[in-house]
Amino acid sequence: MQYFKQLLNFYINSSVHVALSVCALALVTLIEFSISTDIVLLLFLFFATISGYNFVKFFGIAKFHHRRLANWLKAIQVFSFFCFVFMCYHGSQLPAQTLVYIACFGVVTFFYAIPFLPKHLFVDNQQNLRSIGGLKVYLIALVWAGVTVLLPVINNAFSVTTTVVLTALQRYIYIIVLMLPFEIRDLQFDSVKLSTIPQKIGIKRTKIIGVLLLVLIVVLEVFKTEKQLIHTLVMLLILLITLLFLLFAKKQQTKYYSAFWVEGIPILWGVILLFLAN
Repeated sequence: MQYFKQLLNFYINSSVHVALSVCALALVTLIEFSISTDIVLLLFLFFATISGYNFVKFFGIAKFHHRRLANWLKAIQVFSFFCFVFMCYHGSQLPAQTLVYIACFGVVTFFYAIPFLPKHLFVDNQQNLRSIGGLKVYLIALVWAGVTVLLPVINNAFSVTTTVVLTALQRYIYIIVLMLPFEIRDLQFDSVKLSTIPQKIGIKRTKIIGVLLLVLIVVLEVFKTEKQLIHTLVMLLILLITLLFLLFAKKQQTKYYSAFWVEGIPILWGVILLFLAN
């Protein structure tokens, strides 16, 4: 049991779980627009997500404490290095146009972790984008929406129609809602100067905002000209599950409430659509 717990912790801490979530959402896009499964892009996104997230999470630790790193962090570093190599390999097989868009998201990720802006803009001493008050959730949602909706569309030379734009907007809103349980959990850890949504308006109002955003996603679905009923029904199921996890979220959460269960909702979405598509 202890071995399984260690394996699960490594699975989460090494960002494999979040990488599968990103790939699942990209797969949702491919299925919804009837685009053939883009294995190369999905593999690239998987390894790029692990590399990017681990870079953001552990850059500061590795930079200042590399000689005294815990064994689990050293293992993640080695794992991340190999993921970076695989990311480069699969990235080399993508079209130049796709790589340009990827580079844009890569720059955002880089500056999300690296200090580069004037100190007066920052709440702590990090001097990176993630430290700007209130920016974190919107920045992450922007990147997720871009790589899970626009990137699969662009890489497969699919026209960016009104439906694609609405889907990207829905995905952006959905990621914001998906992050709210994390924001609620982190109330006990985050600096009060970070100006996260729960810090600014409280847990109750945060949940109300989340509910309204989920309703907005449903409203946007009505305006799509290209959609299938089964895909809409699956999306409604996923939104309902997300709603329940949001409503039951609290500051004192179990260890895996957000990190595993909430993060895993997109995986469930992808699995259901994949099952229905076959």
